[in-house]
Amino acid sequence: MKSLSQYKSIIDNFLEHGIQTGEPDGLYEPMHYILGLGGKRLRPALTLMASEALGGNVEDSMEAAVALELFHNFSLVHDDIMDNAPVRRGQVTVHEKWDLATGILSGDAMLILSYQLFEKYEAGKFKSLVTLFSKTAREVCEGQQYDMEFEQQDEVPISLYLTMIANKTAVLIGAAMKMGAILAGASTQVQEACYNYGLNLGIAFQLQDDYLDAFGDPKSFGKQAGGDIIANKKTYLYLKSLALSDQEQRTELQHWFSIKPGKSDAKVKAVKDIYLESGASDDIKREIKSYTEKAFGQLESSGIKGESLQALKAVGEELMFRTV
Repeated sequence: MKSLSQYKSIIDNFLEHGIQTGEPDGLYEPMHYILGLGGKRLRPALTLMASEALGGNVEDSMEAAVALELFHNFSLVHDDIMDNAPVRRGQVTVHEKWDLATGILSGDAMLILSYQLFEKYEAGKFKSLVTLFSKTAREVCEGQQYDMEFEQQDEVPISLYLTMIANKTAVLIGAAMKMGAILAGASTQVQEACYNYGLNLGIAFQLQDDYLDAFGDPKSFGKQAGGDIIANKKTYLYLKSLALSDQEQRTELQHWFSIKPGKSDAKVKAVKDIYLESGASDDIKREIKSYTEKAFGQLESSGIKGESLQALKAVGEELMFRTV
């Protein structure tokens, strides 16, 4: 089985040469622009990996895999509009480079094109793929709404935060894995095992992302150290610290998350100290381990055996260790 980077190259080539668009240029140029900004191509790679692990092949699975990537990029274009974000992947965002209306319309066109890619498949697979895709797309919207609402709330239940990250991140990873199983002609039992494997890995993946944002090495993580703290983002670490801290620590934490100082070093250090002293940093590591073990447990109980089992495990291991 290929590595994630090898699958990424295959997907990048398809995105460059295999997506058929037309005119007007004002609709399609922004689409090619956002797709050309790169990205890990994680979701489509997982579909290809799962399909091959279960006896399918890359050529037959490509359109479904790329549909997930188009949907992901559609959501990024609209997220940038909602956040009024000027930069995406180090470049000007679509709505800033063109205008708001173009951003909305080109994003919509990407969503429509993602559905059209499923038209390649015969009726049975088409129905299974589109049913899963539509369910997942709606859940991502629900997760985005939760995320926006959380910005206006001082405290958020941790259970609801986990629902939010499941919807915003994990359901797409679960869907990517399940699509691979559908395309390989796997049984319903194996399809569901693959979905739950991806879902639990996705939650672990996002919790790990929260942890590494605060405590990871910026050189290997690829993001600004303490970026979530600087942005006053209510991550699992923040919410768990509120739950575990004494009153003095809670007051200090809430103070730091009510301001955006010009120089952020002192804020980042103070908040990280609270994360450590409260036990939130240890708690999130336990949760990451727990969700990872749940994911692999899904595979062990699925009936998948031999090389297929080992290949799917390798998918998860590469996913979870990609930034460590």
